[in-house]
Order: sequence, then C-alpha cells, then structure tokens
Amino acid sequence: MSESTDDARVDGPDSGPDIDARPEQSAEPAGDATGEDGSASDPEFDPEFDPDDPFGIGDGLGLDIGPLTEPKAAAEQLAAVTKERDEYLDLARRVQADFENYRRRVDAQRIEQAQRAAESLVAELLPVLDACDAAAAQGAEDVEPIAASLFGTLAKLGLERIEAVDAVFDPNQHEAVMQEPAGDGDTGTIVMEILRAGYQWNGRVVRPAMVKVRG
Repeated sequence: MSESTDDARVDGPDSGPDIDARPEQSAEPAGDATGEDGSASDPEFDPEFDPDDPFGIGDGLGLDIGPLTEPKAAAEQLAAVTKERDEYLDLARRVQADFENYRRRVDAQRIEQAQRAAESLVAELLPVLDACDAAAAQGAEDVEPIAASLFGTLAKLGLERIEAVDAVFDPNQHEAVMQEPAGDGDTGTIVMEILRAGYQWNGRVVRPAMVKVRG
C-alpha cells in the first residue's frame, strides 16, 4: 500500500510558527487632547490669552486694544491717555514752580528779618557812639580808642556814617533843624554843618543826620 504525501503532512522539529500569526493592534483612534469642559489639556495653555493683543500691550497701558481691525479706536484711546499724561505733567510742573517761588520768598523774608534784627540792635548802639563823639569833642582823649573800636566793628557789618557837609540837602538822609539865608551863587539848599551824625546800615538809613542848612 502506498502513502500519499498530499493527504498527510508531517510537522518536523524544524517547522517554524505560522508567519500570519501577528498580535492584534488596537484600532481605537487617538482621542483629542481636551479636558472635560472642552479646553485644551496642554499645560502651557493660557485661558487669558488674547489673540487681538498677543503681546499684552493693552494691559501695560491700561487700554482695551480690541480687534486689530479697529485701529481708529486704539488711536483714540492712546490719544486720551497721552492727553491725560500731559495734563498731569503740566500740573506737576506748576506745583514745582509754585514751590520754588515760595521757597525763594521765604528765604528772602528770613534774610530781611535777620537784617531788621541787626538794624534794631545797631539803632540801640547809636546813642553810645553819640556819647563817645560828645566826650571826644570835650577833649576826653581816653574815649576815642573805645569809640573807634566800636565803630570799626559795626562798620565791618555794614554801618556807615552819612557824610553831609557841603552836600545838597536830601530829606531822606538829612534832618534840617537850623537854616540860614542862601548866599550868592547858591542854587539850592546846602548842608552847612552836622549837629548829630547820621548812619546807614547796609544801605538803609537807620537815622538821618541832624544838620544846619543854607538856602
């Protein structure tokens, strides 16, 4: 009896696995990367991102940029902010100018008050100088160094003696207590004699000179 090779097939030890046997692959499509509420699950996603203002310019200027298709509205808002800035800048400049004027005025008043106080003190010392002058006129030579020292100290601070002899009478600097008739050739009132010395303190008359005039 003969054996048919077509009806029987012997698997030998060298027989390999069936080449069509492959693991099944999942045919489920990949889902979208979105959350339950439809928002993107990308960790870098910014829900406040404004596509009309991608660089956040409006946030920095306090403007509502709006759609890029509305440049006129953005220009008007920018003009309004610029105007407001200029108004505040002008106000700040005016306030600064007012403060500078106030400071200069206060400094001037402080200086004037100091000068007035010194002038008042000098006026109180003038009788002492008068007494020294009277004593020196009577021949008291010991008084002259004291009078010269006192007057020299005050002169360094601004005291000046009004020189009036042969000068034209000035009512701002002279006080006429005696008068003689005008002489030949006199064209005005002339100071003939000083009866009591007059003084100025830093250009301001502290006491006018008491004089005798002619004319």
